[in-house]
Amino acid sequence: MTSTIDRGRATAVVTPRAVPTKTPTRGRRQGFPSLFRSSNGKKAVMAVTGAALVIFLILHMLGNLKIFLGGDSFNDYAEWLRTVGEPAVPRRTVLTITEIVLFAAVVLHIWSAVSLARRAAQARPVKYAAKRKSQAGGYATHIMRYGGITIFLFVIWHLLDMTFGAVNPKGYDATAFDRMVAGFQPSRWWVTAFYVLAMAMIGLHLRHGLWSAFQTLGLTNGRRRHTLQAAAAVFSVVLVIGFLAAPVAIMIGAIK
Repeated sequence: MTSTIDRGRATAVVTPRAVPTKTPTRGRRQGFPSLFRSSNGKKAVMAVTGAALVIFLILHMLGNLKIFLGGDSFNDYAEWLRTVGEPAVPRRTVLTITEIVLFAAVVLHIWSAVSLARRAAQARPVKYAAKRKSQAGGYATHIMRYGGITIFLFVIWHLLDMTFGAVNPKGYDATAFDRMVAGFQPSRWWVTAFYVLAMAMIGLHLRHGLWSAFQTLGLTNGRRRHTLQAAAAVFSVVLVIGFLAAPVAIMIGAIK
């Protein structure tokens, strides 16, 4: 349809604009929330799972320090972990649920980290002509990549050693205190060395993770930058020292 506008001798033919129609988007994945496909969603998953793992590390460290109160105190703590919730729920129910949640948190944390790394690589497919020294391309990348592998291998060994007793000299039937002491004997110095390396990687991983979380929340501007850097470093060092206290004490004979 056309309309005519008369302006003196001039006549213009006006054609109405066609209303654009929306075409359905093809190739859109269904059944998976769009939030978790976005970078912000993946960062949220990494933050939540990271926070859960940090809480676990703090509680686990405090539990390990009970060994300095004696074998009975440490064994009572280990038994309490298996009986918490009784008689409302069967033995080891709460501990099993906690283990499942922790396993899911680890898997989701790794998934979000790998997904974000791949997305960042795809966004910049061509490497810089000149090498640029940056935290993302140097120190942090190596720590998060190789440190993550070291931590993963350590967790497997630690479970086989202290939880299942498969590689522990005392075996599964021994008490938690006996397994702990036997696992870090001077003759097994290589186990202690592996433990120290893994804890160092966890500390560096945690320091970088906390700093990244502060940056994501926009808290690193101005004077708070150096304060938060120091806070992340101090927290990581304290956690590492707390985990290393018991193995080192066993190695030097302070705990027998």
